[in-house]
Amino acid sequence: MTETPDLTHFVERFDDGRARLNLAVEGMTCAACMFEIEGGLGALPNVTNARANLTSGRVAIEWQADGVDPVAVVGRLRDLGYKAYPYDARRMESEEQQEARFLLRCLGVAAFAAMNVMLLSVSVWSGNVSDITPEQRDFFHWLSALIALPAVAYAGQPFFRSATRAVLAGRLNMDVPITLGVVLALALSVFETLHHAEHAYFDSAVMLLAFLLAGRWLDQNMRRRTRAVAANLAALKAETAVKFISADEISEVPVAAIRPGDLVLVRPGERIAVDGEVEDGRSEIDQSLVTGETAHVSAERGTLVYAGTLNVNGTLRVRVGAADRGTLLDEVTRLLDHAVEARSHYVRLAERAARLYAPVVHLTAIVTMLGWVALGATWHDAVVTAIAVLIITCPCALGLAIPAVQVVASGALFRAGVLLASGDAIERLASVDTVVFDKTGTLTLPEPELVDAGRVSPETLALAGRLALASRHPLAAAIARAAGATAPLDDASEEPGQGVSAIVDGDDGLVREVRLGRPSWCGAEAEATRVAAADPEASVIVFRDGAAVTVFSVRQRLREDATAVLAGLRARGLAVELLSGDREAAVGHVARQLGVTEVRAAATPADKIARIEALRAAGRKVLMVGDGINDAPALAAADVSLSPVTAAHLTQSASDAVFLGDRLQPVAAALDITRRARRIMHENLWLAVVYNAIAVPVAIAGLATPLVAAVAMSGSSMLVILNALRAKPRSAGGDPGLASGRPRTI
Repeated sequence: MTETPDLTHFVERFDDGRARLNLAVEGMTCAACMFEIEGGLGALPNVTNARANLTSGRVAIEWQADGVDPVAVVGRLRDLGYKAYPYDARRMESEEQQEARFLLRCLGVAAFAAMNVMLLSVSVWSGNVSDITPEQRDFFHWLSALIALPAVAYAGQPFFRSATRAVLAGRLNMDVPITLGVVLALALSVFETLHHAEHAYFDSAVMLLAFLLAGRWLDQNMRRRTRAVAANLAALKAETAVKFISADEISEVPVAAIRPGDLVLVRPGERIAVDGEVEDGRSEIDQSLVTGETAHVSAERGTLVYAGTLNVNGTLRVRVGAADRGTLLDEVTRLLDHAVEARSHYVRLAERAARLYAPVVHLTAIVTMLGWVALGATWHDAVVTAIAVLIITCPCALGLAIPAVQVVASGALFRAGVLLASGDAIERLASVDTVVFDKTGTLTLPEPELVDAGRVSPETLALAGRLALASRHPLAAAIARAAGATAPLDDASEEPGQGVSAIVDGDDGLVREVRLGRPSWCGAEAEATRVAAADPEASVIVFRDGAAVTVFSVRQRLREDATAVLAGLRARGLAVELLSGDREAAVGHVARQLGVTEVRAAATPADKIARIEALRAAGRKVLMVGDGINDAPALAAADVSLSPVTAAHLTQSASDAVFLGDRLQPVAAALDITRRARRIMHENLWLAVVYNAIAVPVAIAGLATPLVAAVAMSGSSMLVILNALRAKPRSAGGDPGLASGRPRTI
């Protein structure tokens, strides 16, 4: 009797009507398994997307709300030969550890057996050219069988179980030809030993298993390291929070019970459980998750704090902005999962080839055997040759060639402070030859300072601050901080690239429009020009209250490594441009500091798109680095885009990747890592292709014994895995063409 849990509690439902279910799947071992699962689930009515992740052992299924019964999803997976249950990170980690220990035991048994059987085989080989008797040879063969048969029965379980499930479900995966090769080699060896033959192939079977298990252990260990990054993030998430029930009553409640607008208490030494704004208290916060810097930052009234960060020494009262879902920590974790699940063009190509390759392997072996028989060979020799073909043509190297690099590169990018939001971002980043930077919040820090608050009336500053809360633009955020605003204006709306506006009630009972944004949009270009002339280095933003106009000056600081990073990019042969909507004087000052000669100031969103499209029309591959909201059209127009995570909430970012921290080094690191990864992807593909181009004809021609085939196939798999590990830079910032310094470890 099969017990199916109630899966409705595990279904995530979204505001747009979508529903998603994450399941852990046992028995998914290769690319063919992933294609089988995705194809089987994708064929269910109303399923809009099914994505299998070999690294995490997870399958994500999406459908329109109430369109799919979750039990039918599990039933479909069961029909395909897989056991599925609701995804639980702790349970998966426990089972992964057990599987890793079992795999290591299998590897130990296979390696021990391989060494001993090879020792006996060497004795037989040397005796065949000297004076060994048939009785002595049979004795060595039976000793080999005594070691090999139980060793293969135990050590081959990871392959045998997977192959059995696949065959019972009426499909093929890469473990099927492996199992066939091992079993046939053993069966032929026993047959040869029983008939006192000169050769047996016990050494082939155990050597094949030993090498394959070593390769699988390396692959699993590599994927486990990448999963560990997500596990470290999950450890930062607090399970409970102390909520104010009333002004003088608190209660510890699950984070899932916290809602936006609640007030929570954060004691010294506690992890902050929510995203929010400090209402009362003073402390220091370890924000290394967000900034990548180990230095603590001060937190006081009005300071934004994030879930997962550490409250060091003071007590804070925090007004909740986001709690269980929608926090920065939740979004970072989601992006990391997406980065591991995402599959580039190269990955899809390799997986498709590996899926088609399994039936080709069996067909090639059968045709080889029948061909040799037709040419007059004995059935014995034909079977030996077919076994060698079956072993040597296993598509392990091809199946691992690209996914292994993707896994290593994704982990390296995260450690460098870069999170991918697009499956093919790696290959697009690797092809970049032109980098276009926005200024505000990108080359400069996302928290500029209002320098002339003292000359503005408190009433005007307060109203401008409330309106500024409706915008994510760094200049607007500076006004909101200076005003200490906490309550946004009702029905405020933002026009991308222009500003934010709202309708307010006046003291005289009449309504009026208030605007905050570009001087031209607020109708105050002349006033803004006069203020800007007095402080050429500052940026200006205009607040219009009916007919009254106030021009604010905001001073920005460059990111500390901006000069070094841009110099490193130029030294690498990349063209660097500055494209900003700010006024010419402020943009020119920044450009001179950074040594950028190609500059365009006062650019509207349409101007930015036009410039990027012109570059692309000229054959350039453009990376746009800018704020995820205000530069959304330009980000979408570029070949690939990057945004600073602190410039906008991740869910509002239109970019292909985001980078963490107050430094620009992750931009340089992303280009370095992706170029290296693309080069290694090409190398691995060529290794797999060249191996098959040489090995398959050799095996078909009967020039490779099963032992040679086992060593060749296993060696090719291990070679592509070890080569994939090179995608992790030897030193984090060591490329001489890039800026010096190590990317921040998050």
